[in-house]
Amino acid sequence: MNILVVIFLIYGITLGSFYNVVGLRVPEGKSIVAPRSSCPNCGHQLNALELIPVFSYLIQRGKCRQCKVGISPVYPLFELLTGVLFANACLLLGWSADLLIAVTLISLFIIITVSDLAYMLIPDKILLVFAGIFAVERFFIPLLPWWDSFAGAAAGFFLLLMIALVSRGGMGGGDVKLFALIGFVVGFKTMLLSFFFATFYGAFFGIIAMLLGFVKKKQAIPFGPFIAIGTLTAYFFGREIVEWYLDFFIIGF
Repeated sequence: MNILVVIFLIYGITLGSFYNVVGLRVPEGKSIVAPRSSCPNCGHQLNALELIPVFSYLIQRGKCRQCKVGISPVYPLFELLTGVLFANACLLLGWSADLLIAVTLISLFIIITVSDLAYMLIPDKILLVFAGIFAVERFFIPLLPWWDSFAGAAAGFFLLLMIALVSRGGMGGGDVKLFALIGFVVGFKTMLLSFFFATFYGAFFGIIAMLLGFVKKKQAIPFGPFIAIGTLTAYFFGREIVEWYLDFFIIGF
């Protein structure tokens, strides 16, 4: 199991580099294949040794080898985050069908988090590609009962749509479509739990950010990252959290 976790860590770090490219290029309508990645300051195209995830950044001390200007730490951060999440999924779920679902979810969330943070946008192209992937996965690995996927998708869509309409733009269309897709993947109950966590994380961050002066009142902040964190919390730990809540607050009394 330890070897498998390490393999998933390396696998995730490697894919994380690609997910960075997808999240940054797709919203601008650029190809994810060409041209090769380059320094955003001088345009120097990176060679193979400069494209090793995480390690190239550390070896170059976070600077471009050509112009010596600092490179954003966001790149290695998301590479490492992807690897850690892949390894964590493997550790928690083991070699199982659920691991495939979890890895695909993590992949989606890394891409849309990069995109949402950079452009305040969750591209339809990304959601459509992953919708196709999840449709195939859920065909062979269905939720029980089988209609739970469709109930979750419908509930996720209309719940976020109502919030978007009431808030008059406070919730983006990408968030609505994303939650419909999440509902299809995780089912009705887990979708509701992920919405609760996402809202809690978003509200908590917003309050702290305003108190510290990083965010102004009524300033828009990307909700995609909180949806990602909330959904992964619900997917990996939802049952344990609900059981703890029932034991502590209901059965305990």
